[in-house]
Amino acid sequence: MTADDSSTTVGVVVARSHWRSTLGRRVDRVRESLPAIAQIVVAATAAYAFAHFVLGHTVPLLAATVTVSSLGLVRDARPWRVAETVMGMLVGILIAEIVLVLAGAGWWQIALAMAVTLVVARFLSPQPGFALAAVVQSLIALVLVSGVPFLRLVDGAIGGVAALIVTALIPRTLRRTELRDADELFDALDAAMDTIVRALRKGDRARAERGLERARSLQTYVDAWSGSLESGREVARISPFLRRQRTELDRHERVREALDLTTRNLRVVARRAAYLCADGESRPIPADLLAELARGAGLVRDSLDDISLEPVAREAVGAVARRLDPAVLLPEGRVGELNLIAALRPLAVDLLVAAGMPSAEARAILPRV
Repeated sequence: MTADDSSTTVGVVVARSHWRSTLGRRVDRVRESLPAIAQIVVAATAAYAFAHFVLGHTVPLLAATVTVSSLGLVRDARPWRVAETVMGMLVGILIAEIVLVLAGAGWWQIALAMAVTLVVARFLSPQPGFALAAVVQSLIALVLVSGVPFLRLVDGAIGGVAALIVTALIPRTLRRTELRDADELFDALDAAMDTIVRALRKGDRARAERGLERARSLQTYVDAWSGSLESGREVARISPFLRRQRTELDRHERVREALDLTTRNLRVVARRAAYLCADGESRPIPADLLAELARGAGLVRDSLDDISLEPVAREAVGAVARRLDPAVLLPEGRVGELNLIAALRPLAVDLLVAAGMPSAEARAILPRV
């Protein structure tokens, strides 16, 4: 085989790999959007059918467009956000109807209605999406003029009600979505802790800096889990199909709050580790302690699926917390080393709280210093 043939073969393999990866991402995107697609199709069809067949509206376009626009394809479809978007669109339709009644239809009436809609929408809500939703529906109402005043407003209200009903009856944010975000956070937390542990064992400043960077990036994962968890809890409050998940989602919120504090305290640990590793010396004691806390964090992660593992996680983290006395662990340690051990104390408390221990009880486990 010539060099050209070899290059061609490698190029084909790379192209196939890229195509498969792209195809996989696209299939995953469709799969994740299926609940949203079901919501939109059911709600828009039901709203249109009700307005057309029950109320006798000839072309109830706004019943469908309000439904589609208020639900959207984003995975975060909290009831209050859907309701806020619906209100924005109804404001736009109402202003358009008033302009039509007072001034009729025409190009300058469209400009007037759009200007008034944007001003009113910006006054009512700080969200740019609110104003855009309002002005789009206002424009549609002015372009598609019907002979009956305020008929489109009724259609828009029907679409909004359909969107809210389907949010409860066909929940979009399923528990697996929230758990996936939790897994991503715990994966990133484990990677950051492992990097810091390796840096401390080898006295590697460069690796410690990487651990600090990873610790700083954890907030992105915390925010993602916060969004999906909050969305799931809000939908569970109104959905008759998710009532049994409310207790679990509330427990996960307690874990998330504790993990948020854990990531913040890990950044403190990472900064102190990076400072100490500048001298290139190995520090096995704090490395071992942090490694044990990382294993405890892994048990907390497992307890999200199985609550019976919470006592195991508390015991594992508690065993480390009870030993976190800097003077005992490093009787001849320097100030920087003692401060690093001290920084592990709030980290251990946060993990104990995540495992279901009351905060006061968790702090009481720590040895007095």
